[in-house]
Amino acid sequence: MGHEPGPGASPPLLIACALGIEQFALRRGDRGDAPGPVTVLRTGMGPDRARRAVSRALGEESRRDAAVIASGFCAGLAPGMHPGDLIVADETRGPEGTTLCTGTDVLVKALVRAVPGRSVHTGPLIGSDHVVRGPERAALRADGAIAVDMESAATLRTARTAGAFGEGPDARPVAAVRVVVDAPEHELVRIGTVRGGISAFRVLRAVLPAFFEWHRSLLLPRR
Repeated sequence: MGHEPGPGASPPLLIACALGIEQFALRRGDRGDAPGPVTVLRTGMGPDRARRAVSRALGEESRRDAAVIASGFCAGLAPGMHPGDLIVADETRGPEGTTLCTGTDVLVKALVRAVPGRSVHTGPLIGSDHVVRGPERAALRADGAIAVDMESAATLRTARTAGAFGEGPDARPVAAVRVVVDAPEHELVRIGTVRGGISAFRVLRAVLPAFFEWHRSLLLPRR
């Protein structure tokens, strides 16, 4: 069973990312409007590391009722996407199945306000265990995905199955928000060039107010 939040208290928010530069951007953001405790967790790269790190974090008493956002950078799959565009998943897809996201519309509206002038794309975010390039990117797009990363699907699936939460109205609130650093017309040569993605870094640093607005909108079941 999860712990009972105090009267008027918000449950914690866990923001999971893979890379140190992502964690740095998210920690540097404005935390003034956080409605409850916030943890920015660096999981390490890849789905296996994401599963282990998120499972450990949610196993701690202070985070057992946490809402979870998977964030960081991603590869866009749709033609016309640019570095710095935002991806808000309506679902994540991975080997363990599809996870529906919570409050997608709230996040989209909040991000438009938080990062004016940036394109926000909504659709399925697919998981991979490697960096996707060339023809494989086109194949994923043909299956309906709009972006790909290595951790979001594993993060959200782990969050949904951890603890006493179930599916339906009692499901743990989860979301995935990613910033495009790599797109069909702007393909990275190697993952290290993310460090040169100044535009994407600045966007990621600006998203926290939208995350907090999403967090405030939640009505978690009391247990």
